[in-house]
Amino acid sequence: MGRRRFVAGAAGAALAVTGTTGAAVAGAAAGAAQPLRGKPHRRREFRGMWLATVANRDWPSRAGLPAEQQRAELLRHLDTAVERRLNTVVLQVRPTADALWPSPYEPWAQYLTGTQGRDPGWDPLGTAVDEAHARGLELHAWFNPYRVANHTDPGRLAAGHPARLHPEWVLPYGGKLYYNPGLPEVRSFVQDAMLDALRRYEIDAVHWDDYFYPYPVAGQVFADDEAYARYGGDFPDRASWRRNNTDLLVSEMSVRIKETRKHTAFGISPFGVWRNIATDPEGSDTRAGVQTYDDLYADTRKWIREGWVDHVIPQLYWNIGLPVADYAKLLPWWDAAVRDTGVGLYIGEALYKAGDPAQPAAWQDPRELSRHLELARTYPSVGGHCFFSAKEAAADPIGAMTTVVADHYPTGVRPPR
Repeated sequence: MGRRRFVAGAAGAALAVTGTTGAAVAGAAAGAAQPLRGKPHRRREFRGMWLATVANRDWPSRAGLPAEQQRAELLRHLDTAVERRLNTVVLQVRPTADALWPSPYEPWAQYLTGTQGRDPGWDPLGTAVDEAHARGLELHAWFNPYRVANHTDPGRLAAGHPARLHPEWVLPYGGKLYYNPGLPEVRSFVQDAMLDALRRYEIDAVHWDDYFYPYPVAGQVFADDEAYARYGGDFPDRASWRRNNTDLLVSEMSVRIKETRKHTAFGISPFGVWRNIATDPEGSDTRAGVQTYDDLYADTRKWIREGWVDHVIPQLYWNIGLPVADYAKLLPWWDAAVRDTGVGLYIGEALYKAGDPAQPAAWQDPRELSRHLELARTYPSVGGHCFFSAKEAAADPIGAMTTVVADHYPTGVRPPR
């Protein structure tokens, strides 16, 4: 993700597009975007924002707030979405193998009360679904399939946590605990846990981010030797076996979602680079330090071609003109990837970078994101955008979101069918 240097779902530090100084901005593309007056607007488009709960990134503002205050903060985020003329909120409801609803499979999330497993005294997901729909918003439930904890001590997990009951399911890596994607029983369990939410609530979409196998950590090994020895015999190498494990997770979940709630969509938000062109002539003209196919064992292009997903939201968290991963070069790659497949394409936007002094000069310009939307409108497959994330959508430190709304969202619209 380029998006989450914190633990919230994506390629923070591991994104590390190698060699970048974060300086260059393309000449022509860097000109100020013009408001789209006189240009036709889509009657339907995806206008979303992520609402991250892991590490209390966006909500609740801190763990342990009274239930009434948690609820009030949640409703303020939904109101912000309406004020920004968005139509979709992507709420993180299973951040670390725990739940923001009364799940029979996993404990209550620690980010609510400060203690994993403690009942917060209300139903956050059920409330979010009802209140989003009352405001004309879609509510997409965002799950992380395999992350168990942002530490490596199983003893810190809630008593009765599945990872404590089944220690053979869990592997430490990079200072975190993960469920092992190579175990069929793990894939079955995590699907069951996620589908419980779908059975209970009228969720508009199931959403996954970019975490499948963990982002590589230098000098560390993801120790799945035993699972590979047991299940990998029919594959030419471990990488092929791991990719197949991820394919199984996606394809099986795709079928089970439609069996559970026919009209619920399935969307995935991958890291923005499938493969670099130097690795594969069909890859993008990028030099990113992470490639989803090779490093996360996630063949996102295959999932599109197989129709296992209803839409993709690639995290194109780079500025126009960045040499190693140019937004303007990744857009046409993704446009081509979904063309004639029937899979929707919405672009993940790095709102959190706007005005961050640690980011390249392009991100100090409040019009950078508006230029992204202007450019994206020239690609017919692009059906909208999703902004990371809710905290910045509200605070808008340099007015980047206000500029997007003024330039591109003159009225509210309904999301794509």
